[in-house]
Amino acid sequence: MPQPDHRTRLKQWLESGEIRLQPLTFPQRELWEASPHPPEDASNNIGAIIHLRGPLTPQGSEAALRKVIERQEVFRLSFLPGKTQPVQMIRNTAEPVLEFREIAASAQSAEALDERTALIFQQPFDLVQGPLYRAEVLRLAPDDHLLVLAIHHAIADGWTLGVFVQDLFNAYLQTLKGTHSALPRVPLSYSEWGAAERALWQPAEIERRAAYWRAELADAPRLWNRRTGPDTVSGSLQRHVSHIPAGLGRSLRELARRNGATLFSTLLTAFQIALSKWTDAEDIVVGTPVANRNSQAVRETMGYCSGIVPLRGRIDPARPFTNSLKIVHQSAQDAFANAMPFAELVRAVGDAAAPGYNPVFEVRFALQNHPVPDVEVAGLSLRLRTRSTGTARFDLACEINEEKDLLEVSWLSRQNLFRQDAVEDLARSYLAVLNAACHSPDGVPADPLPALR
Repeated sequence: MPQPDHRTRLKQWLESGEIRLQPLTFPQRELWEASPHPPEDASNNIGAIIHLRGPLTPQGSEAALRKVIERQEVFRLSFLPGKTQPVQMIRNTAEPVLEFREIAASAQSAEALDERTALIFQQPFDLVQGPLYRAEVLRLAPDDHLLVLAIHHAIADGWTLGVFVQDLFNAYLQTLKGTHSALPRVPLSYSEWGAAERALWQPAEIERRAAYWRAELADAPRLWNRRTGPDTVSGSLQRHVSHIPAGLGRSLRELARRNGATLFSTLLTAFQIALSKWTDAEDIVVGTPVANRNSQAVRETMGYCSGIVPLRGRIDPARPFTNSLKIVHQSAQDAFANAMPFAELVRAVGDAAAPGYNPVFEVRFALQNHPVPDVEVAGLSLRLRTRSTGTARFDLACEINEEKDLLEVSWLSRQNLFRQDAVEDLARSYLAVLNAACHSPDGVPADPLPALR
């Protein structure tokens, strides 16, 4: 709780209107109520690297960031502890926090830059004091820069990063033109979105969807038999990157179209099959994120809006791929139609987070197809590349990013649970199932790789 002098200052801020207090949004509640790691843990940081080409200056960069901070209230947001749960504390104004560093040519190797960005991503945030972002511009040459952004998950999701790039680009164009006016007001602020969500999720609607999840997840097994103990807690996750070639990606999209399915369902079906072979499990629950931005108004809003939907798959190794695809697609459609705030879902099914133990599922599967703009005008361009830094709440994650026809697959796993070569085996197995599905969709996927024992 705030100390006496802090309480006095808080009272003055509230009376003057300098700050506003708002309840946690439903996604934020998930971090406090349904996560195996405390919200202040650095595993909740999201990392992004933005490649900027153009005549950047420290003054211009700070001025542009200031405009974005004025438009997007999450940059002015921190959390005030409460009796039962914290509340959002939103300031009317805030100064930009931006470092601008010259990087010597001798320190520009990929390894050196990775080491520097990792330090930026891995530093925890003070959730009370704020700000909950950290930005650093690395100047590699007069017209070549990297903007490294670490931002806490409580105020951001994957969609947020694309909005940030677009806003920053527009703001910097204004500074280059000498325009001092503010960016247009965002159609829906994050606190307004949170209020609309609270109005939507009335107890009767929550209970209606909870009934679906109690039935859907009844007797669902866990993939590994563990719950607590020192070896279940791990910091950052090890990362392995593989790729689905462009030709195979086009074939997968065509396979989905012929079967009345989506690319997501097709990739998920193959993932379930590969994971089943790897674990010897035939009943698997994975969690997948959903953008939760169904109205046009919220698509320009920075903030943690996304939700989590558990997807249960019952794998029959003798079933042809196309049959499995139709079952998975329908099951996913039903699950998405019954999506609800994950904190409420966890409460409804009677599961609970514990240190190192994520409720409901251990494995995350995601197809990241939210807008990630590459913006460019003469003399200035911004290209965003998200960095899967790895949230330690999951034991294993498969995150697929669309880059035109190419699909990049990031595999994230706990170092104390899985050897890196075992995860690489899973990546090869997944690619083998995808290839088999395209070449012989009515056949039974075969995989010569050994199961994980």
